[in-house]
Amino acid sequence: MHVALYSRGFVQEDLEDIQLLLDELGRQEITPVVYEPFFKEIRLHIRFPAETDTFSKAEDLDGRIEFLVSLGGDGTLLDTVAYVRDKNIPVMGVNFGRLGFLASIGRDEIHEVVNSLVSRNYVVDKRTLLHLDASSPLFGDVPYALNEFTIHKKDTSAMVKIHTYLNGEFLNTYWADGLIVATPTGSTGYSLSCGGPIVFPEAANFVITPVAPHNLNVRPIVVPDDNVISFEVEGRSDQFICTLDSRMEVIDNRVQLAVKKEDFTIHLLRLNESNFLHTLRNKLLWGIDTRNNRGK
Repeated sequence: MHVALYSRGFVQEDLEDIQLLLDELGRQEITPVVYEPFFKEIRLHIRFPAETDTFSKAEDLDGRIEFLVSLGGDGTLLDTVAYVRDKNIPVMGVNFGRLGFLASIGRDEIHEVVNSLVSRNYVVDKRTLLHLDASSPLFGDVPYALNEFTIHKKDTSAMVKIHTYLNGEFLNTYWADGLIVATPTGSTGYSLSCGGPIVFPEAANFVITPVAPHNLNVRPIVVPDDNVISFEVEGRSDQFICTLDSRMEVIDNRVQLAVKKEDFTIHLLRLNESNFLHTLRNKLLWGIDTRNNRGK
């Protein structure tokens, strides 16, 4: 079995857990394939197998790779979308970060992670992606996102006007700092911090959430994910920011934009005892009020 390991980097307190993971993989005769920049950063601190394979681009993840393990927070896991693409390589996130809605497996569960991969004792969550179509080439060959697409004003420029359409029919003009279109997975990210609702991962919806809207009666809206959502952008500046997850492009107001559901999904793995409700209660501290006996 070959398992890819991806991380953006490390801090000193991560080294013990990284070594434990590699030791557990070796004990189970699993071959690690390590993200090359990460490998170069930690190879002087970690005992690797004598011959350790690396990868640096999506094409390196060939048919040998059965799983990818992300070591970091949610942002690190979002990076893996650009590598696994439509290869159907399941991703398991071990949380070396802070909140961790996606990378929800604790660093104290590394032994269970490896055992679950060997025994195939895990749950697969199929997560919807959104796809961006644009009149100019944007985001290379990875025009999709797991969390969200955003349009945002550039720097400290004045608010923008974003004319928004559902399947060609006018929805609203948003006078705001920006606009978010989030997947159910992304509903607990940027959209949530801007007042958007939490949507269950299996819901077939997108959430459209304005960022600091000028009109207080403008609220987030949930739409079916079979809609094509298109935009026309105006503002005092000729340039705007467009993002897919953590990737950013600067565009001008001549670029036509539309988002829709991607044709393929990303497979996220979780341990059997973990689920979305457990993650919500744990990460958002729901139910811990001392007056709530169920929270004890």
